[in-house]
Amino acid sequence: MKTRFIVLTVLLVVVYFGCANKSINEQVVRKEMALPLRTGDLIPLHDLKSSDLQDKLDRKLKKNTKWKRLIENKKMAVGLVDLRDLNNIRFASVNGDNIMYAASLPKIAVLLATADALEKGELEETPAILSDMRLMMSRSNNQATTRLIDLLGYEKIKDVLMDPAYKLYDEEQGGGLWVGKRYAKTGSRYPEPLKGISHAATANQVCRFYYMLINGELVSPDRSSQMLEMMVDPELHHKFVNTIEKVRPNAKLFRKSGTWKNFHADSILVWGKEDRFILVGLLQDDDGERILRQLVLEVEDVLDDKS
Repeated sequence: MKTRFIVLTVLLVVVYFGCANKSINEQVVRKEMALPLRTGDLIPLHDLKSSDLQDKLDRKLKKNTKWKRLIENKKMAVGLVDLRDLNNIRFASVNGDNIMYAASLPKIAVLLATADALEKGELEETPAILSDMRLMMSRSNNQATTRLIDLLGYEKIKDVLMDPAYKLYDEEQGGGLWVGKRYAKTGSRYPEPLKGISHAATANQVCRFYYMLINGELVSPDRSSQMLEMMVDPELHHKFVNTIEKVRPNAKLFRKSGTWKNFHADSILVWGKEDRFILVGLLQDDDGERILRQLVLEVEDVLDDKS
């Protein structure tokens, strides 16, 4: 009896703080930051490619001999969206259409599929599901993610990613986001068609995810806002976050990363007064963690380059 009481108490505390955290995040995203933007007809991100930004990004990355080798061997991919001037958004990428294993980063696909299922009434919007969505994003909790995958099923996740409204997995564009395995030791695999990867991403499609998200184009403006609330203020402070919190301490961060063996991935929306950008990095290298930390500084230089 005492054990049941303790368990019930813990569950109530989790739900309480989960609701309180949701309220705080909602105020930050919707009121303080006025996200999503809802700018009307959205220009596709690929139409915003900037030759100037592309040239600067290429030169900056390839100045590092190791990074140059990783890029040439398709073991490093980078995507960058400059949001400082919302009337002149610029996009560039390196190996942007190269699909790679991305560990936990593709959990953003589970987030999207869950939001879609909630919107359509396929799932009931319970405190437990909302808590799992937040745990999946802020702490990259594998158990929470697996519970959501089991509720959704692989077909649902695939259908959302390949929906013509999103095309976040598109074989003609190198693939993209994919989740075809539970984040657990057990369970079947449902690999993506191009390379047979279970947890996959391309830098371009991850950039598109964030770009559509901040413009309220994923599911609906309200669901886009809800997803942003789940992603704000990450509780893991490595990779991109480790550096950005030092150089942009007042910026709001929306983030999902992943690591498995020598695969390192990170993606982030930085939203501050001085800097606003989307950055994606996918690495296959033992030194991937350090490279991703350094990548932030190099990108800051690229964005500040007025030449």
